[in-house]
Amino acid sequence: MASPSGTPTKITQGAPTRGGIGESTLRPDGTLKVTGEFAYSSDMWHEDMLWGQILRSTVAHAEIVSLDTAEALATPGVYAVLTYDDLPTEVRNYGLEIQDTPVLAHGKVRHHGEPVALVAADHPETARRAAAKIKVEYRELPVITDEASATAPDAVLVHENRDDHHAGHVPHPNIVHRQPIVRGDAARAAERADVVVTGEYTFGMQDQAFLGPESGLAVPDEDGGVHLYIATQWLHSDLRQIAPVLGLPESKVRMTLSGVGGAFGGREDLSMQIHACLLALRTGKPVKMVYNRFESFFGHVHRHPAKLYYEHGATRDGKLTHVKCRIVLDGGAYASASPAVVGNASSLSIGPYVVDDVDIEAIALYTNNPPCGAMRGFGAVQACFAYEAQMDKLAKELGLDPVEFRQRNAMERGTIMPTGQPVDSPAPVAELLRRVKAMPLPPERQWESSEGADVRQLPGGLSNTTHGEGVVRGIGYAVGIKNVGFSEGFDDYSTAKVRMEVVGGEPVATVHTAMAEVGQGGVTVHAQIARSELGVAQVTIHPADTQVGSAGSTSASRQTYVTGGAVKNSCELVREKVLEIGRRKFGSYHPAWATAELLLEGGKVVTDGGEVLADLVDVLEDESVEVEAEWRHRPTEPFDLRTGQGNGHVQYSFAAHRAVVEVDTELGLVKVIELACAQDVGKALNPLSVVGQIQGGTTQGLGVAVMEEIIVDPKTAKVKNPSFTDYLIPTILDTPTIPVDVLELADDHAPYGLRGIGEAPTLSSTPAVLAAIREATGLELNRTPVRPEHLTGTA
Repeated sequence: MASPSGTPTKITQGAPTRGGIGESTLRPDGTLKVTGEFAYSSDMWHEDMLWGQILRSTVAHAEIVSLDTAEALATPGVYAVLTYDDLPTEVRNYGLEIQDTPVLAHGKVRHHGEPVALVAADHPETARRAAAKIKVEYRELPVITDEASATAPDAVLVHENRDDHHAGHVPHPNIVHRQPIVRGDAARAAERADVVVTGEYTFGMQDQAFLGPESGLAVPDEDGGVHLYIATQWLHSDLRQIAPVLGLPESKVRMTLSGVGGAFGGREDLSMQIHACLLALRTGKPVKMVYNRFESFFGHVHRHPAKLYYEHGATRDGKLTHVKCRIVLDGGAYASASPAVVGNASSLSIGPYVVDDVDIEAIALYTNNPPCGAMRGFGAVQACFAYEAQMDKLAKELGLDPVEFRQRNAMERGTIMPTGQPVDSPAPVAELLRRVKAMPLPPERQWESSEGADVRQLPGGLSNTTHGEGVVRGIGYAVGIKNVGFSEGFDDYSTAKVRMEVVGGEPVATVHTAMAEVGQGGVTVHAQIARSELGVAQVTIHPADTQVGSAGSTSASRQTYVTGGAVKNSCELVREKVLEIGRRKFGSYHPAWATAELLLEGGKVVTDGGEVLADLVDVLEDESVEVEAEWRHRPTEPFDLRTGQGNGHVQYSFAAHRAVVEVDTELGLVKVIELACAQDVGKALNPLSVVGQIQGGTTQGLGVAVMEEIIVDPKTAKVKNPSFTDYLIPTILDTPTIPVDVLELADDHAPYGLRGIGEAPTLSSTPAVLAAIREATGLELNRTPVRPEHLTGTA
């Protein structure tokens, strides 16, 4: 009998698929972005669309006495003006965990810039002018701006009659959440300490400062639903919050991810999603909303500012005896992600060190300051700034090199965290410190040349404030620990749909997830995974939407781990189905179909020895194989509310930095010359992207070290600098050389042994810069960011 078409008549060697795991595959959206051709959400357009505008409160805490929209409604070109009374259902609040945020203010505003009313008009300028015509009369109330005013016995309550699940265990209604962690006996351990150092630290409010402002387009559907095209971090979380407010089933609220211009946590909460949908459903027309930069500062949460109080003890030979700490995070007017930030801040508060006796407390406050929530590093950033300053203080008191002192106390695999959780994967803290210290230092006085001083290399830069007079070099080190993925018992999973078929005579894989690509490169990695697992050259990434199961949030350094794990899992299931088809068609023609370990490589079915059994085109022919499946990492558990004990995290990541700075001690100007980093990434799925993530996180840490802070007036709780004119972020001229040493020690529990990488470099870069400035100036510097007046004594 003749062999069927495609049956191999001889065994040949297969070629591996290029562009797979471990290669520096270029990003498919990279060229479009750098040439300005990429379509962001703010570029969307729809025929006959209207423009939405929000009226925001001009005060931080007040009763709304009256609200008059008549003049706005009478404006030519205005199609709708909505207030709280126009909301279609009794569900009028939303929130990530605690539904305490009103869609539109009702009776009271709790922070500067809170949404009060909405306008839809045929032109954006018409919408803005109409919003300005809305008359709101406020009766101002006392503002809560710090711990003292929030927790006083007679304090005004930011939220009366709380009934959320945290309300029962907090000592005051203006405390969102409290998490103590107690292990051992810190008081008794303190008696053994030869040296004890204390410190009080202040961490400023940082903005995510993504370049693409909040924007979206809501299009009403014929079935009474709505289709929202939106820049977000978590499509399904948005959907869960939007649909009840609209009074629609989730099936009638369709969501598609549009181009996202950065996020860093600032798009995890809702901004204008519900507002755009409300206006579209009310008018029956598509409605586009785009914030300007001023609105963006009020339209998303920020990093929690913090007060941190620490006590560290050590023996004369440089071993830590105990840590006591208290961390106070300002959550602002609404809860957002504050409970989870508290969990991170407390559980990671002693850093990557071995300490058996700890007494830790972390709280988040309700205040009338701007709401704070997720930002890259998520509670671990503030703690790292403080505990690394403490480690430098102790090293100085003990007369030890700061790196050596850290290495003597560095955790490793098997270390028990303060929560009682063992570290069950590599924890190369001492090695990272060794590596970053061993990197060559930049040359001294590199601004000097035969043609005179190159002022670009000096503090003050092109402002030409110095030619080297009064400039002192400083070097500082820091190391940090960050959890990866959602924690404390959260069901952290992702979904991936993978399809394999023959298109144009070539096997093609399609990967469909709801993962938000916010710039992290997930779409690149998903294609690499599909190539590696399915052996195809062509991979199509389907646009992210809610027509597939949830991928969770693009946050917590989790997407490559969790959604990458889901893509890998679905690819493996597809591969097995393809091999079943092959066995059915060709199994009788070669014993390897039944006995060998089979792989898909280079568009062929091959044995683990590389022998080709069939072309995928011949195996599939007109058939297609599709699998949609969920994938979960190992479960975690909540921290005990009294002791903080519990296996709360699934994975830890580590990074160390060395900062080299030049400081003009007369003018208080700082030039960061270099920020070297060593980081363990487990497995570099895309080495080029890994280095990019590390350098990006490092730069954000630099920003909060020396320039970035949202300034809030302590008397009025009003934001004083909502613009990139007054809120400064590092430019290319501020960004130093960032050499990176990547260590790959596999975590056996994770897909490919990888480790989430995006957040860890944001932790240790900030305290490393502060340590370097301290060395250069001899000043204690217990707050961030450091400004010139802090260095010149004129603050």
